[in-house]
Amino acid sequence: MSKILSKALCLTLGVGTMLATSCNSPQSSESDTTEAALDLSNMDKSVNPGDDFYAFANGGWMKKAEIPADRGRWGSFDELRERNEKATLKVLKEAATSSSLKKGSDQEKAVFMYESGMDSAKIESLGASPIQPYLAKVDGIKNLKDLQKVLQELHLSSTSVFFGPGVFQDLKNSEIQSLYLGYAGLGLPNKDYYTKDDDASKEKRTQYIQHIENMMSMIGVSGASQKIFDLENSLAEFNMTPVEERDPRSQYNPMSISDLQKECKTINWKEYLAYINVPADTIIVNHPIYFQKLDGILKSTSISTIKNYLKWHIVHEAAPYLSSDFVNESFDFYGKKMRGLEVNRPRWKRVLGTTNGTLGFALGKLYVETEFPAEAKEKAEKMVNNIKQAFSERINNLDWMSAETKQKAQEKLASFTVKIGYPDKWETYEDLEISKDAYFQNIVNSSVYEFKKNMKEFGKPVDKTKWGMTPQTVNAYYNPLYNEIVFPAAILQPPFYNYKADEAVNYGGIGAVIGHEISHGFDDSGRRFDAHGEMKDWWTHEDGETFQGKAKMVVDQYNAYYPLEDLHINGELTLGENIADIGGVAVAYDGLQRYLEMQPEKPGMIDGFTQEQRFFLSWATIWRTKSREEALRNQIMSDPHSPGQYRATGPLSDFDPFYEAFNVVEGDSMYVAPNDRAKVW
Repeated sequence: MSKILSKALCLTLGVGTMLATSCNSPQSSESDTTEAALDLSNMDKSVNPGDDFYAFANGGWMKKAEIPADRGRWGSFDELRERNEKATLKVLKEAATSSSLKKGSDQEKAVFMYESGMDSAKIESLGASPIQPYLAKVDGIKNLKDLQKVLQELHLSSTSVFFGPGVFQDLKNSEIQSLYLGYAGLGLPNKDYYTKDDDASKEKRTQYIQHIENMMSMIGVSGASQKIFDLENSLAEFNMTPVEERDPRSQYNPMSISDLQKECKTINWKEYLAYINVPADTIIVNHPIYFQKLDGILKSTSISTIKNYLKWHIVHEAAPYLSSDFVNESFDFYGKKMRGLEVNRPRWKRVLGTTNGTLGFALGKLYVETEFPAEAKEKAEKMVNNIKQAFSERINNLDWMSAETKQKAQEKLASFTVKIGYPDKWETYEDLEISKDAYFQNIVNSSVYEFKKNMKEFGKPVDKTKWGMTPQTVNAYYNPLYNEIVFPAAILQPPFYNYKADEAVNYGGIGAVIGHEISHGFDDSGRRFDAHGEMKDWWTHEDGETFQGKAKMVVDQYNAYYPLEDLHINGELTLGENIADIGGVAVAYDGLQRYLEMQPEKPGMIDGFTQEQRFFLSWATIWRTKSREEALRNQIMSDPHSPGQYRATGPLSDFDPFYEAFNVVEGDSMYVAPNDRAKVW
């Protein structure tokens, strides 16, 4: 899948982690079930909940929590991920010493990937030698025709330069898999980092150029950094902004091969498709103007600069898997300067992350056998069904939507597929070769394997049994193409979910997560897909206009939040996630009320709080977060999720039952006049 289009379609619960970087001893099942559902010591009851509910719910935690030196941020997600990493490592190590580990099995490959990455002595001895064959191929480029041959090989190993292909479900035909073509090849997160004129952005660009120079000097190239940056800058000029990337409609541009050839003559597209083994007559291009301009950029840039640009991206993407001098230089920029980290993550965590990223389902199969009780799945399934019914009732009760659109919305909701815990059919890695003592080559083999596997899907029926996350991933997502909501096993743990806790806490935690993902199907992006996962407008014109007006209220609300004195939340970039948060709280609350109505006797107060109050406290708890300034700035500029504090309080200021539960009145800081409260679903 095009990485850019995937941003528009991958509607996750998320915590602001970047794909390339991420997300206390492990808790046993016993400790999970005996810990308090809500830890009152994390609260600050001296705060008026109507003034700052985030501080009321999390003030005690904020005072005592410290951001680890290897993190840019620390919060509920991170605490759970920390525990989960150790649990996953335990599972992996037990497999490595188990007599039942089969030779050549996927699980053995996962063990070998991890062990090869932990062989630091071998990796140090190799230095830059693993990438020398790729650098030598670049050295052999004499003209643009030679360039194409090297580009093809680099794309095969998933090195992101100039552009990249991906095969996945056609946005307008849910039965077929199409080929997509997207721009690629920037070392900074997105276009804004190249174009913004504020002091912080200028400083990052200066630091980035120095980082390129430092890294290139390690492979014997000096004085090329400014020209490399200038080439990236010219590419970035014709990228979309992060806000523009959120709209999948703008990225669906089918072009015949002959038309693409006319637009970008430098690349022989028939030869390229033959090399990647995709017999396509049409390619869906994410941003046609980029490929129009790419032709001129390639022709006007010297071959020496293009070669240095390729070398930069080879060493940049390989750095985490090479010797410590490369790892440290990469961390100095992307970890320290971009995210404010003090130290790099321990080697075992980095290598475990790589193992999860390359053989995640092999490891996940082991994980769920020991870490995911059947009772947890059964109870979560009941909660999902209850919240889906609550969302159906909200649709019926909308006073702004026509009967025609309501019917289509109900059809879409009824068609949702729900996946909980782990796949029914596991991904396998039969043809992937993994060695016990060749870490970098294992990474290359995995990249080539995944690329070829993806290309082979072209023209084949869509397999909707696939999962986009492994069971050990602490997250959740909505996929509009499959019209599905997915909750991996790892997120079905405290503080999000404790299957022995009171239901108010669970509905405020995992229930709101479920509601969040359901709401994604009806946010400003998800609403453009129908019950079959096809990009179709099923709204009446009038209802669409009304929705846009309601969405504008959400944009304005979040634009007014300033996490940093000089930088506010981008309400347009975060719109989909904010709509999902607002809808998720509302529908989970309704689900709790449905549950309570079905009980013979409504549960009484617990720890001095009503069921409704515990619901809201639980919601605020899952978003508790402390961030370093650099990490927070990076999140605001590049991530579609708002910072945790505003995810906790923003939806509550729009929700009438919160006012009732905590007696929020005019004059309180969180009070918003009823007519000004943003309400979508």
